[in-house]
Amino acid sequence: MTHTHRIQHQLPSPEGIINRYREKSPAKKTLWLILCLITFLSFPAFPQAVYQHPSHEAIYRFLNEMAALQLIDPNTAVKPYSRQQIASFLDRVDAHRETLNRRQQKELDFYLRDYHKELLPGRDFPKRIDLLYRKDSLFTLSVNPIGGFRYYSNRNGQAYHRWNGAEAFAYVGEHWGFYASLRDNHESVQLNHPGYLTRRMGAPYKSGNDYSEMRGGITYSWKWGSLGLVKDHLQWGNGYHGTNILSGRTPSFAMIRLHLQPADWFEFHYFHGWLVSEVVDSARTWTYVNVDRTSTRVAYREKYMAANLFTFKPVKRLHVSFGNSIVYSDLGMEPAYLIPLFFFKSVDHTLNHSIDNQNSQMFFDISSRLIRHLHLYSTLFLDEIALSRMFDPASHSNFYSWKIGGRLSEYPLDNAGITLEYTRTNPLVYKHYLPTLTFESNRYNLGHYLHDNATEFYASADCRPFRGVFMKASYLHARKGPDYSSLGGSRLGLPFMETVEWENRIFTLEASWQLIHDGYVFFSWQNSRISGDQEKYTPAFFHGHTSTLSVGANFGF
Repeated sequence: MTHTHRIQHQLPSPEGIINRYREKSPAKKTLWLILCLITFLSFPAFPQAVYQHPSHEAIYRFLNEMAALQLIDPNTAVKPYSRQQIASFLDRVDAHRETLNRRQQKELDFYLRDYHKELLPGRDFPKRIDLLYRKDSLFTLSVNPIGGFRYYSNRNGQAYHRWNGAEAFAYVGEHWGFYASLRDNHESVQLNHPGYLTRRMGAPYKSGNDYSEMRGGITYSWKWGSLGLVKDHLQWGNGYHGTNILSGRTPSFAMIRLHLQPADWFEFHYFHGWLVSEVVDSARTWTYVNVDRTSTRVAYREKYMAANLFTFKPVKRLHVSFGNSIVYSDLGMEPAYLIPLFFFKSVDHTLNHSIDNQNSQMFFDISSRLIRHLHLYSTLFLDEIALSRMFDPASHSNFYSWKIGGRLSEYPLDNAGITLEYTRTNPLVYKHYLPTLTFESNRYNLGHYLHDNATEFYASADCRPFRGVFMKASYLHARKGPDYSSLGGSRLGLPFMETVEWENRIFTLEASWQLIHDGYVFFSWQNSRISGDQEKYTPAFFHGHTSTLSVGANFGF
């Protein structure tokens, strides 16, 4: 008898598995099913999932460039990608190396020095410089420092932002991935606030102008998917200047994240997140007395979010995505929202029958690269929509955000591209009258950075003349209407942009040079003309008509 036959002989029959299941108690049945699922998922080998944060803009730009040349076909509606996904894309590009120009070939070789960690066994390949890198048949570990400094100067004064920390990732066996990133920040003047209309990452300030960000997670992967417990940022929706489903701008939050891709033409994403409400729970807040003082222990009300996104690819280079989400509170962690495939609004109607519902949303995204060099995309976010008043000009009461855009890349000039985007968000999108159900975490909006009742037009032209060098000129015109949520009254019949309460016109020139992996020097000059309610929406450092010079350097993000 061969070794294979001995293994098959030792495996229980389906009838035996069923009988063993029936003999167990309810608690043991649950444990048995979980163990069977883990065992089933362990058979196919698939490299682990460690996510590459979207702040590593250079690698994402290169992948977009390769997608414009139709060498790869990424689902750009969901970021971040895993390092393994990126390595797989680079490997496909490498198979068509002869079609790339000289600069692109150098870029490809540069990134492969990093992502060959996922593609090749051992360490016998040209590799990037790491603080620590170890790899054997079981365990892989990479550790690198993080540090950076950015200086700003304009007629309002000078400011700076510095950061430092470290990041690491590890693989164990064929399925487990681990990653962590810690960055401590200091700003000389506060440049962040939940109400500021800026794309800067949200900052939960500790004291003064200091804040920190801890990201990371543990993931388990198999041949056609991955499951992870992570604390990270997510971006959902296509866009080159912000997205309007999930912008990724809030401080990172913990989530269970699921990704499935059982076929080339279908992909599924789901997460269940623990948001931070920053709404005080008076029932759980208590006062205590010790030897030297009386103190109060404040507790926040619970807040959760579940969301899914189905992506279909009817033909190559055409991605059609749709999904839904729900922000909920006061239920504990609801098991029904842990079922990834559900339409959550219908579940809400059952769980909260005859009382106030939770806050649900729907969204659609389409991305086309059917024409070589041209990326066309559009995203629709529906916070609430009613067919009965859709065509009533007096109601103005369909709550949606819509983005449309296009990018022409590598044509008619190599190493260059132009981008045009327009975004419109109706009044009260992303809002809710209950503070525990707003589309927010740490009071930062999860959706578009301009919030509701706003428009944005964005245009840019960029070039990449040499390996690691990126230059861009851009123009932004953003407007915001009245904040109806602060005025009170009816939520229906509110006109879009009845008056312009805040307006920003910005022309920017910027350049960066990636000297080594994750090591950059950068420069920008920005002429901005901001008017309206600047105290509410703009950091004081950027008030008025200013020309701001910014320079800096960093290693890591």
